[in-house]
Amino acid sequence: MQWSVTYVIVFLLIDGHNSLENGLLRKPPMGWLTWQRFRCVTDCRQFPDTCISEKLIRTQAKLLVDGGYLAAGYEYIIIDDCWLNNTRAADGSLQPDDDRFPSGIRSLADYVHSLGLKFGIYEDYGTQTCAGYPGVLGHLEQDAQTFASWKVDYLKLDGCNADIKDFDAGYPSMGHALNATGYPIAYSCSWPAYQEFSKMKPNYSAISQACNLWRNWGDIDDSWDSVYSIIQWFGDNQDRLAPFHGPGHWNDPDMIVVGNYGLSPGQSRAQMALWSIMAAPLILSVDLRAISEWAREIILNKNLISINQDPLGQMGRRVLKLDGNVEIWSKTLIDDRTAFVALFPQPYGTPIQLSVNLTDLGLGRFDEYDFFETFHGEFLGKYHKNERYSFTINPSGDVHAFYVESAIAKTLRIIL
Repeated sequence: MQWSVTYVIVFLLIDGHNSLENGLLRKPPMGWLTWQRFRCVTDCRQFPDTCISEKLIRTQAKLLVDGGYLAAGYEYIIIDDCWLNNTRAADGSLQPDDDRFPSGIRSLADYVHSLGLKFGIYEDYGTQTCAGYPGVLGHLEQDAQTFASWKVDYLKLDGCNADIKDFDAGYPSMGHALNATGYPIAYSCSWPAYQEFSKMKPNYSAISQACNLWRNWGDIDDSWDSVYSIIQWFGDNQDRLAPFHGPGHWNDPDMIVVGNYGLSPGQSRAQMALWSIMAAPLILSVDLRAISEWAREIILNKNLISINQDPLGQMGRRVLKLDGNVEIWSKTLIDDRTAFVALFPQPYGTPIQLSVNLTDLGLGRFDEYDFFETFHGEFLGKYHKNERYSFTINPSGDVHAFYVESAIAKTLRIIL
Protein backbone atom coordinates (compact mmCIF):
# COMPACT_ATOMS: atom_id res chain seq x y z
CA MET A 1 0.00 0.00 0.00
CA GLN A 2 2.88 2.40 0.70
CA TRP A 3 4.18 1.70 -2.81
CA SER A 4 0.89 2.88 -4.28
CA VAL A 5 0.80 6.13 -2.29
CA THR A 6 4.35 7.04 -3.27
CA TYR A 7 3.54 6.37 -6.92
CA VAL A 8 0.56 8.70 -6.95
CA ILE A 9 2.56 11.51 -5.39
CA VAL A 10 5.25 11.23 -8.07
CA PHE A 11 2.59 11.30 -10.77
CA LEU A 12 1.04 14.48 -9.45
CA LEU A 13 4.38 16.22 -9.32
CA ILE A 14 5.07 15.35 -12.93
CA ASP A 15 1.57 16.35 -13.98
CA GLY A 16 1.88 19.87 -12.64
CA HIS A 17 5.36 20.68 -13.94
CA ASN A 18 5.44 23.87 -15.99
CA SER A 19 2.06 23.18 -17.59
CA LEU A 20 0.11 25.82 -19.47
CA GLU A 21 -2.70 26.93 -17.18
CA ASN A 22 -5.58 26.20 -19.52
CA GLY A 23 -6.18 22.62 -18.34
CA LEU A 24 -5.94 21.22 -21.87
CA LEU A 25 -4.06 18.35 -23.52
CA ARG A 26 -3.28 16.32 -20.43
CA LYS A 27 -2.40 13.59 -22.92
CA PRO A 28 -0.76 14.07 -26.35
CA PRO A 29 -3.34 15.37 -28.81
CA MET A 30 -4.63 13.02 -31.49
CA GLY A 31 -6.22 14.17 -34.71
CA TRP A 32 -5.94 14.95 -38.39
CA LEU A 33 -4.34 17.87 -40.27
CA THR A 34 -4.50 18.96 -43.91
CA TRP A 35 -0.90 19.97 -44.57
CA GLN A 36 1.24 16.96 -45.46
CA ARG A 37 -1.29 15.29 -47.74
CA PHE A 38 -3.10 18.31 -49.20
CA ARG A 39 -0.56 21.16 -48.80
CA CYS A 40 -1.82 24.43 -50.30
CA VAL A 41 -4.06 23.32 -53.16
CA THR A 42 -6.49 26.19 -53.69
CA ASP A 43 -7.77 25.62 -57.25
CA CYS A 44 -11.09 23.92 -56.57
CA ARG A 45 -12.13 24.02 -60.21
CA GLN A 46 -9.23 21.84 -61.31
CA PHE A 47 -8.90 19.88 -58.04
CA PRO A 48 -12.39 19.83 -56.49
CA ASP A 49 -11.71 16.83 -54.24
CA THR A 50 -8.31 17.86 -52.84
CA CYS A 51 -8.38 21.65 -52.55
CA ILE A 52 -8.37 23.26 -49.12
CA SER A 53 -12.08 23.84 -48.66
CA GLU A 54 -15.02 23.21 -46.38
CA LYS A 55 -15.97 20.29 -48.64
CA LEU A 56 -12.64 18.58 -47.92
CA ILE A 57 -12.91 19.17 -44.17
CA ARG A 58 -16.49 17.93 -43.99
CA THR A 59 -15.57 14.82 -45.96
CA GLN A 60 -12.52 13.94 -43.87
CA ALA A 61 -14.33 14.75 -40.62
CA LYS A 62 -17.11 12.31 -41.46
CA LEU A 63 -14.53 9.64 -42.31
CA LEU A 64 -12.73 10.21 -39.00
CA VAL A 65 -15.96 9.21 -37.29
CA ASP A 66 -17.17 6.48 -39.64
CA GLY A 67 -13.72 4.89 -39.94
CA GLY A 68 -13.31 4.42 -36.19
CA TYR A 69 -10.59 7.03 -35.77
CA LEU A 70 -12.56 9.20 -33.35
CA ALA A 71 -13.40 6.13 -31.27
CA ALA A 72 -9.66 5.39 -31.10
CA GLY A 73 -8.91 8.92 -29.84
CA TYR A 74 -8.30 10.99 -32.98
CA GLU A 75 -10.57 13.86 -31.98
CA TYR A 76 -9.14 17.00 -33.65
CA ILE A 77 -9.57 17.95 -37.30
CA ILE A 78 -7.28 20.86 -38.17
CA ILE A 79 -7.04 23.11 -41.23
CA ASP A 80 -3.46 24.17 -41.95
CA ASP A 81 -2.37 27.11 -44.13
CA CYS A 82 -4.27 28.46 -47.17
CA TRP A 83 -7.79 28.72 -45.76
CA LEU A 84 -7.71 32.51 -45.50
CA ASN A 85 -8.84 35.30 -47.75
CA ASN A 86 -5.93 37.32 -49.12
CA THR A 87 -7.08 40.37 -47.12
CA ARG A 88 -8.72 41.07 -43.80
CA ALA A 89 -12.27 42.35 -43.56
CA ALA A 90 -13.00 46.08 -43.36
CA ASP A 91 -12.98 45.94 -39.56
CA GLY A 92 -9.59 44.21 -39.56
CA SER A 93 -10.90 40.76 -38.72
CA LEU A 94 -9.76 37.54 -40.35
CA GLN A 95 -11.99 36.03 -43.00
CA PRO A 96 -11.84 32.77 -44.94
CA ASP A 97 -11.68 32.46 -48.70
CA ASP A 98 -15.30 33.01 -49.75
CA ASP A 99 -15.27 30.60 -52.67
CA ARG A 100 -13.76 27.66 -50.79
CA PHE A 101 -15.49 28.28 -47.45
CA PRO A 102 -18.84 29.76 -48.49
CA SER A 103 -20.59 28.80 -45.25
CA GLY A 104 -17.92 30.41 -43.06
CA ILE A 105 -15.65 28.97 -40.39
CA ARG A 106 -18.19 29.04 -37.55
CA SER A 107 -20.60 26.92 -39.59
CA LEU A 108 -17.83 24.46 -40.40
CA ALA A 109 -16.80 24.28 -36.74
CA ASP A 110 -20.42 23.64 -35.76
CA TYR A 111 -20.57 20.73 -38.21
CA VAL A 112 -17.31 19.27 -36.87
CA HIS A 113 -18.61 19.58 -33.32
CA SER A 114 -21.90 17.91 -34.28
CA LEU A 115 -19.87 14.81 -35.19
CA GLY A 116 -18.23 14.74 -31.76
CA LEU A 117 -14.92 16.07 -33.08
CA LYS A 118 -12.94 19.16 -32.12
CA PHE A 119 -11.99 21.86 -34.62
CA GLY A 120 -8.53 23.33 -35.21
CA ILE A 121 -7.13 26.03 -37.44
CA TYR A 122 -3.79 27.52 -38.55
CA GLU A 123 -2.34 31.00 -38.36
CA ASP A 124 1.10 32.61 -38.23
CA TYR A 125 2.73 34.93 -35.72
CA GLY A 126 4.23 37.08 -38.50
CA THR A 127 2.81 39.62 -40.89
CA GLN A 128 1.90 36.81 -43.29
CA THR A 129 1.50 33.05 -43.14
CA CYS A 130 4.09 30.89 -44.87
CA ALA A 131 1.85 30.85 -47.96
CA GLY A 132 1.38 34.63 -47.92
CA TYR A 133 -2.01 35.08 -46.25
CA PRO A 134 -2.61 37.58 -43.42
CA GLY A 135 -0.73 36.79 -40.18
CA VAL A 136 -1.73 37.72 -36.63
CA LEU A 137 1.00 40.29 -35.95
CA GLY A 138 -0.69 43.52 -34.89
CA HIS A 139 -4.02 41.74 -34.40
CA LEU A 140 -3.35 39.23 -31.60
CA GLU A 141 -6.27 40.09 -29.35
CA GLN A 142 -8.69 40.62 -32.23
CA ASP A 143 -7.76 37.31 -33.85
CA ALA A 144 -7.97 35.44 -30.56
CA GLN A 145 -11.50 36.77 -30.09
CA THR A 146 -12.34 35.75 -33.66
CA PHE A 147 -11.13 32.20 -33.04
CA ALA A 148 -13.16 32.01 -29.84
CA SER A 149 -16.28 33.29 -31.61
CA TRP A 150 -15.78 30.61 -34.27
CA LYS A 151 -15.47 27.95 -31.51
CA VAL A 152 -11.96 26.98 -32.58
CA ASP A 153 -10.60 24.33 -30.17
CA TYR A 154 -6.98 24.22 -31.35
CA LEU A 155 -4.69 26.85 -32.85
CA LYS A 156 -1.48 26.02 -34.70
CA LEU A 157 0.63 29.19 -34.84
CA ASP A 158 3.50 29.15 -37.35
CA GLY A 159 6.47 31.52 -37.45
CA CYS A 160 7.04 32.71 -41.01
CA ASN A 161 7.56 36.38 -41.91
CA ALA A 162 8.48 37.41 -38.37
CA ASP A 163 11.57 38.37 -36.41
CA ILE A 164 12.66 35.25 -34.50
CA LYS A 165 14.00 37.45 -31.70
CA ASP A 166 10.41 38.54 -31.01
CA PHE A 167 9.16 34.99 -30.41
CA ASP A 168 10.05 34.89 -26.72
CA ALA A 169 7.54 37.69 -26.10
CA GLY A 170 5.18 37.21 -29.03
CA TYR A 171 4.16 33.60 -28.60
CA PRO A 172 3.32 34.03 -24.89
CA SER A 173 1.33 37.14 -25.79
CA MET A 174 -0.81 35.15 -28.20
CA GLY A 175 -1.29 32.48 -25.54
CA HIS A 176 -2.47 35.10 -23.06
CA ALA A 177 -4.86 36.49 -25.67
CA LEU A 178 -6.32 33.04 -26.26
CA ASN A 179 -6.78 32.42 -22.55
CA ALA A 180 -8.39 35.84 -22.11
CA THR A 181 -11.23 34.90 -24.45
CA GLY A 182 -12.54 32.41 -21.90
CA TYR A 183 -12.96 29.76 -24.60
CA PRO A 184 -10.62 26.75 -24.20
CA ILE A 185 -8.21 26.72 -27.17
CA ALA A 186 -5.27 24.30 -27.25
CA TYR A 187 -2.16 26.16 -28.37
CA SER A 188 0.43 24.67 -30.74
CA CYS A 189 3.55 26.79 -31.25
CA SER A 190 6.32 26.71 -33.85
CA TRP A 191 8.44 28.91 -31.57
CA PRO A 192 11.47 26.65 -30.93
CA ALA A 193 11.63 25.13 -34.42
CA TYR A 194 12.67 28.41 -36.03
CA GLN A 195 15.12 29.16 -33.24
CA GLU A 196 16.73 25.71 -33.43
CA PHE A 197 17.29 26.14 -37.16
CA SER A 198 18.76 29.59 -36.57
CA LYS A 199 21.21 28.21 -33.96
CA MET A 200 19.45 30.06 -31.17
CA LYS A 201 18.98 28.26 -27.86
CA PRO A 202 15.24 28.00 -27.18
CA ASN A 203 14.06 28.64 -23.64
CA TYR A 204 12.09 25.42 -23.23
CA SER A 205 11.13 26.32 -19.69
CA ALA A 206 9.33 29.43 -20.96
CA ILE A 207 7.94 27.58 -23.99
CA SER A 208 6.46 24.84 -21.81
CA GLN A 209 4.68 27.47 -19.71
CA ALA A 210 3.26 29.30 -22.75
CA CYS A 211 2.24 26.51 -25.14
CA ASN A 212 0.47 23.17 -24.99
CA LEU A 213 2.73 21.71 -27.66
CA TRP A 214 5.49 22.99 -29.88
CA ARG A 215 7.29 22.00 -33.03
CA ASN A 216 11.00 21.53 -32.30
CA TRP A 217 12.57 20.78 -35.65
CA GLY A 218 12.05 20.70 -39.42
CA ASP A 219 8.87 19.83 -41.28
CA ILE A 220 8.32 16.16 -41.83
CA ASP A 221 8.03 14.85 -45.37
CA ASP A 222 6.56 11.69 -46.83
CA SER A 223 9.82 9.72 -46.86
CA TRP A 224 11.77 7.40 -44.59
CA ASP A 225 14.80 9.71 -44.76
CA SER A 226 12.70 12.52 -43.32
CA VAL A 227 11.09 10.39 -40.61
CA TYR A 228 14.39 8.84 -39.57
CA SER A 229 16.22 12.18 -39.49
CA ILE A 230 13.60 13.52 -37.07
CA ILE A 231 13.89 10.40 -34.89
CA GLN A 232 17.65 10.90 -34.72
CA TRP A 233 17.35 14.60 -33.91
CA PHE A 234 15.07 13.83 -30.98
CA GLY A 235 17.36 11.06 -29.78
CA ASP A 236 20.41 13.32 -30.00
CA ASN A 237 18.63 16.11 -28.08
CA GLN A 238 16.55 14.05 -25.65
CA ASP A 239 18.35 15.21 -22.51
CA ARG A 240 17.40 18.84 -23.03
CA LEU A 241 13.88 18.13 -24.35
CA ALA A 242 12.54 15.50 -21.95
CA PRO A 243 12.46 17.65 -18.77
CA PHE A 244 9.85 19.96 -20.32
CA HIS A 245 7.65 17.23 -21.80
CA GLY A 246 4.56 15.92 -20.04
CA PRO A 247 0.84 16.42 -19.41
CA GLY A 248 -0.26 19.75 -20.86
CA HIS A 249 3.04 20.48 -22.66
CA TRP A 250 4.45 18.30 -25.43
CA ASN A 251 7.44 18.25 -27.77
CA ASP A 252 6.13 17.72 -31.30
CA PRO A 253 8.13 15.87 -33.99
CA ASP A 254 5.40 16.68 -36.53
CA MET A 255 2.70 14.71 -38.33
CA ILE A 256 2.12 11.00 -38.83
CA VAL A 257 2.60 10.34 -42.57
CA VAL A 258 1.48 6.70 -42.49
CA GLY A 259 -0.91 5.89 -45.33
CA ASN A 260 0.53 8.18 -47.97
CA TYR A 261 3.16 7.35 -50.61
CA GLY A 262 6.61 7.31 -49.06
CA LEU A 263 6.74 4.70 -46.28
CA SER A 264 6.78 0.93 -46.53
CA PRO A 265 4.62 -1.06 -44.09
CA GLY A 266 7.68 -1.65 -41.89
CA GLN A 267 8.64 2.03 -41.93
CA SER A 268 5.03 2.93 -41.16
CA ARG A 269 5.12 0.64 -38.12
CA ALA A 270 8.36 2.35 -37.12
CA GLN A 271 6.94 5.87 -37.23
CA MET A 272 3.84 4.95 -35.28
CA ALA A 273 5.84 2.97 -32.71
CA LEU A 274 8.46 5.70 -32.21
CA TRP A 275 5.88 8.49 -31.98
CA SER A 276 4.07 6.40 -29.38
CA ILE A 277 7.24 5.81 -27.37
CA MET A 278 8.06 9.53 -27.52
CA ALA A 279 4.56 10.42 -26.28
CA ALA A 280 4.36 12.65 -29.34
CA PRO A 281 1.18 14.22 -30.69
CA LEU A 282 -0.49 11.75 -33.08
CA ILE A 283 -1.70 14.08 -35.84
CA LEU A 284 -2.50 12.23 -39.05
CA SER A 285 -2.21 13.80 -42.49
CA VAL A 286 -3.62 11.33 -44.97
CA ASP A 287 -6.55 11.08 -47.38
CA LEU A 288 -8.94 8.89 -45.41
CA ARG A 289 -10.84 8.14 -48.61
CA ALA A 290 -7.87 6.23 -50.01
CA ILE A 291 -6.00 4.82 -47.00
CA SER A 292 -4.99 1.15 -47.22
CA GLU A 293 -6.26 -1.36 -44.68
CA TRP A 294 -2.75 -2.16 -43.40
CA ALA A 295 -2.03 1.55 -42.82
CA ARG A 296 -5.36 1.99 -41.08
CA GLU A 297 -4.58 -0.95 -38.77
CA ILE A 298 -1.24 0.61 -37.79
CA ILE A 299 -2.82 3.98 -37.04
CA LEU A 300 -5.59 2.37 -34.98
CA ASN A 301 -3.38 -0.10 -33.07
CA LYS A 302 -4.76 -0.07 -29.52
CA ASN A 303 -1.51 -1.00 -27.79
CA LEU A 304 0.49 1.74 -29.51
CA ILE A 305 -2.18 4.32 -28.75
CA SER A 306 -2.28 3.19 -25.12
CA ILE A 307 1.50 3.62 -24.87
CA ASN A 308 1.26 7.06 -26.45
CA GLN A 309 -1.62 8.13 -24.19
CA ASP A 310 -0.13 6.74 -20.97
CA PRO A 311 -1.08 9.11 -18.11
CA LEU A 312 2.52 9.58 -16.95
CA GLY A 313 3.26 11.35 -20.23
CA GLN A 314 6.96 10.54 -20.16
CA MET A 315 8.97 11.19 -23.29
CA GLY A 316 10.65 7.96 -24.39
CA ARG A 317 14.41 7.88 -24.77
CA ARG A 318 16.97 6.16 -26.94
CA VAL A 319 18.72 3.94 -24.40
CA LEU A 320 20.91 1.56 -26.44
CA LYS A 321 22.70 1.20 -29.74
CA LEU A 322 23.47 -2.37 -30.76
CA ASP A 323 25.47 -4.07 -33.49
CA GLY A 324 24.10 -3.50 -36.98
CA ASN A 325 22.95 0.07 -36.23
CA VAL A 326 19.95 -1.17 -34.26
CA GLU A 327 18.81 1.24 -31.56
CA ILE A 328 16.42 0.66 -28.67
CA TRP A 329 14.06 3.24 -27.26
CA SER A 330 12.36 2.92 -23.89
CA LYS A 331 9.45 4.55 -22.08
CA THR A 332 8.25 4.03 -18.52
CA LEU A 333 4.50 3.53 -18.26
CA ILE A 334 2.10 3.71 -15.37
CA ASP A 335 1.82 0.64 -13.10
CA ASP A 336 5.54 -0.04 -13.48
CA ARG A 337 5.32 -1.30 -17.03
CA THR A 338 7.91 -0.37 -19.66
CA ALA A 339 7.54 -0.14 -23.45
CA PHE A 340 10.42 -0.65 -25.87
CA VAL A 341 10.99 -0.19 -29.59
CA ALA A 342 14.02 -1.66 -31.37
CA LEU A 343 14.62 0.07 -34.72
CA PHE A 344 16.76 -1.31 -37.57
CA PRO A 345 16.94 1.72 -39.88
CA GLN A 346 19.41 0.55 -42.54
CA PRO A 347 18.94 -1.65 -45.62
CA TYR A 348 20.58 -5.02 -45.07
CA GLY A 349 18.80 -7.65 -47.13
CA THR A 350 17.86 -10.07 -44.38
CA PRO A 351 16.51 -9.92 -40.83
CA ILE A 352 19.05 -10.13 -38.04
CA GLN A 353 18.87 -11.68 -34.60
CA LEU A 354 20.04 -9.73 -31.58
CA SER A 355 20.33 -10.38 -27.86
CA VAL A 356 20.41 -7.89 -25.00
CA ASN A 357 20.78 -8.09 -21.23
CA LEU A 358 17.65 -7.15 -19.33
CA THR A 359 19.78 -5.00 -17.06
CA ASP A 360 20.96 -3.04 -20.12
CA LEU A 361 17.30 -2.34 -20.81
CA GLY A 362 17.01 -0.88 -17.31
CA LEU A 363 15.05 -3.87 -16.01
CA GLY A 364 16.30 -4.83 -12.56
CA ARG A 365 13.78 -3.69 -10.00
CA PHE A 366 11.93 -7.03 -10.08
CA ASP A 367 13.29 -10.57 -10.43
CA GLU A 368 11.10 -11.65 -13.34
CA TYR A 369 9.36 -9.92 -16.21
CA ASP A 370 6.69 -10.98 -18.70
CA PHE A 371 7.40 -9.85 -22.28
CA PHE A 372 4.68 -9.05 -24.83
CA GLU A 373 4.90 -8.06 -28.50
CA THR A 374 3.22 -4.68 -28.87
CA PHE A 375 1.45 -4.76 -32.24
CA HIS A 376 -0.48 -7.98 -31.54
CA GLY A 377 -0.15 -8.42 -27.76
CA GLU A 378 1.47 -11.84 -28.14
CA PHE A 379 3.10 -13.24 -24.98
CA LEU A 380 6.84 -13.61 -25.67
CA GLY A 381 7.91 -15.33 -22.47
CA LYS A 382 9.03 -14.81 -18.88
CA TYR A 383 12.60 -13.64 -18.27
CA HIS A 384 14.72 -13.32 -15.15
CA LYS A 385 16.44 -9.99 -14.67
CA ASN A 386 19.84 -11.65 -15.16
CA GLU A 387 18.88 -13.23 -18.48
CA ARG A 388 19.16 -11.99 -22.03
CA TYR A 389 16.27 -11.22 -24.36
CA SER A 390 16.75 -12.38 -27.96
CA PHE A 391 14.71 -11.13 -30.88
CA THR A 392 14.65 -10.92 -34.68
CA ILE A 393 14.18 -7.62 -36.49
CA ASN A 394 13.71 -6.77 -40.15
CA PRO A 395 15.95 -4.16 -41.84
CA SER A 396 15.20 -1.01 -43.83
CA GLY A 397 13.29 0.86 -41.14
CA ASP A 398 11.25 -1.83 -39.45
CA VAL A 399 10.87 -2.27 -35.70
CA HIS A 400 10.45 -4.87 -33.01
CA ALA A 401 8.12 -3.34 -30.44
CA PHE A 402 7.53 -4.96 -27.06
CA TYR A 403 6.47 -4.12 -23.53
CA VAL A 404 7.18 -5.75 -20.18
CA GLU A 405 5.56 -6.03 -16.79
CA SER A 406 6.47 -7.89 -13.61
CA ALA A 407 4.29 -10.45 -11.86
CA ILE A 408 4.67 -8.51 -8.60
CA ALA A 409 3.52 -5.23 -10.15
CA LYS A 410 0.55 -7.00 -11.72
CA THR A 411 -0.39 -8.51 -8.36
CA LEU A 412 -0.15 -5.09 -6.67
CA ARG A 413 -2.51 -3.61 -9.26
CA ILE A 414 -5.04 -6.36 -8.58
CA ILE A 415 -4.80 -5.94 -4.79
CA LEU A 416 -4.98 -2.15 -4.84
